[in-house]
Amino acid sequence: MTTTDPQQEDAILRGFMGYRLKRAMNVFSSNLAVVLKPFDLRMITFSTLASVVNTPGVRLSQLAEILSVERPNLVAIVDELQKRNLIERKRDPNDRRAFGLFPTKAGQTLLHEAMQNVDVSERKILETFSDADMEHLTSLLAKIETAAKG
Repeated sequence: MTTTDPQQEDAILRGFMGYRLKRAMNVFSSNLAVVLKPFDLRMITFSTLASVVNTPGVRLSQLAEILSVERPNLVAIVDELQKRNLIERKRDPNDRRAFGLFPTKAGQTLLHEAMQNVDVSERKILETFSDADMEHLTSLLAKIETAAKG
């Protein structure tokens, strides 16, 4: 292959919307990895921490559903965040067998700082988009998500 134009090299795949979405997601994922590195967070730990901060007391099974992650895979993520004192498990007073996940003050502070950096970073990626573009893109992505749920 003599061409060096990536759009020519994968032209056959660019006809698929899923492929284009994956390429766009790669831009965000790569960028997010760089932005979160100073906080010692990854996309999954960031998402987990954000969900716990947003939903204090959430159970592991609920969190797995929120994040679309298999529950057994999430246990290690929760353990990691708990070891770092970013979240804590507390027994549910209504069901002694269950535990809720709660953010610590350190977790809330770290998330706040990380979210500010993520926001600035995403704005840079999307700076050429108008408000109307953003509304349209958000609407289209919501339609895809809704269609996938059937």
